[in-house]
Amino acid sequence: MDFPFYLISQLVVLLYITLPFVQGENGRCERSITNSNDVVQEWPMIRLGSKSYYIGHFFKANWYKASVFCRFHGMQLASVESRPENELLEKTVQEFGLGQEHFWTSGTDQGEEGIFTWFGNGRPLTFNNWNTGEPNNFRYENGEEEHCLELWNRDGKGLKWNDTPCSFETYFICER
Repeated sequence: MDFPFYLISQLVVLLYITLPFVQGENGRCERSITNSNDVVQEWPMIRLGSKSYYIGHFFKANWYKASVFCRFHGMQLASVESRPENELLEKTVQEFGLGQEHFWTSGTDQGEEGIFTWFGNGRPLTFNNWNTGEPNNFRYENGEEEHCLELWNRDGKGLKWNDTPCSFETYFICER
């Protein structure tokens, strides 16, 4: 009895996630609105400045799967390169009612320990918003270390940056 409902619900989620990415003649999503803050929202894409973002909040994934999802849909995990960009993303996440959740970005130090870069565009971090004591490359009992950058409101001070194991499953932000 549960199987057909599960199958149908998964199909609905899949259609809801993939259909909005079908582009119109102008190469952009057709459905859009502008809110009071001049943020153009192409459901589910949100344009903030020169970038468009997808707030991946329908399912959680590890950093690698989140990256694959973004790439499959013609995007990449977000590279947060300025304070205004960080603040706009934070405000948007809060407006979605997800201000206490974790979100993957493309930040990682997997190439060289302690040197974080944006995997999405290959650039080094020129702006940072690390939470107090981060990045700390904490080592867990199973030997896993923290190499991927997430946005997280750990202390109620807003979405700050935290390094965490790339295997953790959380929400994510894609950009194009």
